[in-house]
Amino acid sequence: MHHIKVIIPAYNEADAIAKVIAEIPSMVREIIVVDNNSTDLTATVAQNAGATVLKETRKGYGYACLKGLEYVASLEIKPDIIVFLDGDYSDYPGELTQIVAPITDGNMDFVIGARVAALREKGSMTPVQIFGNGLATFLMRIFYGATYTDLGPFRAISYNKLLQLRMEDTTYGWTIEMQLKALKHRLKYVEVPVPYKNRIGVSKVSGTVKGSVMAGIKIIGWIIKYSIKK
Repeated sequence: MHHIKVIIPAYNEADAIAKVIAEIPSMVREIIVVDNNSTDLTATVAQNAGATVLKETRKGYGYACLKGLEYVASLEIKPDIIVFLDGDYSDYPGELTQIVAPITDGNMDFVIGARVAALREKGSMTPVQIFGNGLATFLMRIFYGATYTDLGPFRAISYNKLLQLRMEDTTYGWTIEMQLKALKHRLKYVEVPVPYKNRIGVSKVSGTVKGSVMAGIKIIGWIIKYSIKK
């Protein structure tokens, strides 16, 4: 039995987080919710739902993920696999079994849940998100020969391989940084098509002009940075 932990960054997801936690398969050893300075009852709801709750007052998706990894590093028994999952209930947590299977049953190091058009609920991704994903994956294909089609946040990675990546982005660039570093370190990766639905509440990134612009800048910035380093 593989030791799997899930890290869920969450900011003002009190209406969604319990649903996410409830649908995570029992094969997961621990669910870690990182409350990213929420102003609602996200932390209380998550704790009541059975999650380990951490507090990260510095706002930023990457900050929250790094806080979760800091906690995992402090544990005596380390996991085999880390799964990252958003707290807004846009993904189907039960798909986790499909996300981890290429690692547990195969020889993959890194798996991305790809939000393919055929499985997406109408309106679940904004035109800006779809364009941004397309541009980012196109550039990674041109610069690095990558086969990515999405920057989906629902992903699994071998814990030992994750440590090798030395993740550092604190905000919007977390997902693209992981994918670029996976290429640099020659991790064996694959995408698994997953269904995707409209989130509960308003997105803190794609739901605002500022969030969309900043995310775009981060994504392009990481791609250029790594193309220069090649």
